Amino acid sequence: MGYREVPLEKRLKENIRNYRLENLYEVQQMREQLKCLEQLTGIQVLVTERHGEKMISVGNFADFKPDVVNEPGRKLRVENRTVGHVYSRLDKVESDKAELAERFLEELVAMWERLGQESYEGRERAMYIDETESRQSQGRTLLQGSKEDVLTGVLNKTFFEERVKVLDRSEVVPLAALEANINDWKFVNDHYGVEESDRLIRVIAEQIRSCAREEYVIGRVDGDVFRIVIPLPEEGEVEDYVNRIKLSCEEYEDEILSPSIAVGVMMKTNVEEKLKEVFAEAEYKMFEDKFEMKQDSAYQARLHRNI
Repeated sequence: MGYREVPLEKRLKENIRNYRLENLYEVQQMREQLKCLEQLTGIQVLVTERHGEKMISVGNFADFKPDVVNEPGRKLRVENRTVGHVYSRLDKVESDKAELAERFLEELVAMWERLGQESYEGRERAMYIDETESRQSQGRTLLQGSKEDVLTGVLNKTFFEERVKVLDRSEVVPLAALEANINDWKFVNDHYGVEESDRLIRVIAEQIRSCAREEYVIGRVDGDVFRIVIPLPEEGEVEDYVNRIKLSCEEYEDEILSPSIAVGVMMKTNVEEKLKEVFAEAEYKMFEDKFEMKQDSAYQARLHRNI
């Protein structure tokens, strides 16, 4: 979905499926709200991502395994799509307060949905306008513009997906599929503005490109999401590439930015597989990597050093 070819209205309907809770909300603020709610009423709450990854846990959910398909709890929806799930436990709630606690939680989820919608629309509109202006000011040729993402210079989503189809038809295996997502893009956007959040995207893109070999296929497929295909990787090549990107981000010195990226990797080893399906599996791996990285105290200290 190249931004130039897709009207803003259609982009708003489609792009929400690529957002995670941290892209839409201040997760720490949500956690504090739920802690206050637990103290007032005793209700315990777990918030998960759309696929069931635990994001916020206030109370005893250590042994609880969310089943978002069969028991989705309260669905947290933005742009008519589920972006998360909210589960509650009333074990510690006094019987006469149970109904009030549940009603309060319903109102809180409704407020989150309104705030998420505003955050999503504001971000997408700002990016759409910014990239349109960037295209015009840079004066790229039609041929270049049809292939490149104007903000980063890597392949745009439309052309990247065309390259993926060619690779599928070539029946070359193995292929490594890497799903990469910028950590805390929304934090930078909220605290430092659009210019700095766009600069973060450019900085990350440069790390991805500078660490890559010439044959790597790199695309920016959404606002803070990149995908990379490595044809016929040698033993240890993919791991080395990911480690070099992350180290390059950690060593980047800047007064404002603290670049960090989560990466998920899956291999296509069967010519019958489609890279699109392999990337879907890589996305789950990326979620796991993101959760682990977000718990790192050193990274959090870097991120918040100027706040």
